[in-house]
Amino acid sequence: MRKLLLLLFVVPLLFACGPADDDADIYTPKPQAYFRIDLPKRTYSRYTASCPYSFEFPNNAAVSVDSSRKAEPCWVNIDYPTLRARIYLSYKNVDGKDAIKKLLEDTRSLVYKHTVKADDIGEKAFIDDKKKVYGNMYEIGGNAASNVQFFVTDSTRHFLRGALYFNCPPNADSLAPVISYIKEDVVKIMETMEWK
Repeated sequence: MRKLLLLLFVVPLLFACGPADDDADIYTPKPQAYFRIDLPKRTYSRYTASCPYSFEFPNNAAVSVDSSRKAEPCWVNIDYPTLRARIYLSYKNVDGKDAIKKLLEDTRSLVYKHTVKADDIGEKAFIDDKKKVYGNMYEIGGNAASNVQFFVTDSTRHFLRGALYFNCPPNADSLAPVISYIKEDVVKIMETMEWK
């Protein structure tokens, strides 16, 4: 009796399956991927305000005065609305040799706070003796909250620090093309910086 019941259940199951050579009905899941990001072409405009600096910024971004509670005069943000990114720029007037040392050390400590999530931190020096613009750009690898930070100074009176942040969870793989794109804008900011 058991054999008959087993046969009654197994035979219909064998006939319920389609032919083995019918590949059209077989589903293969697609591997995980990231959305394609179309990056805009670059054109630049000069940002000038009542602040003691000016620089060129990309036209697909907008510069606005920082309105946060702790903002100081001449702090501005460069927003990339389509890329959900922002570069925070904070300006400090330097008064004395000790002040520049403290600002440089503060910048370095803020960069190296990201070592918990960073794979590596690279530094690139920037020197323009003609315009008296000196600085460093820090490239922070991995899933750090900020992947690009920089500062520029004339080493006597002016100091401007910048940090790139995204309005999304950090994911180095998916953000890599956007980080690379904005990093070129950061280089442009540093190269076109002029003190008043």
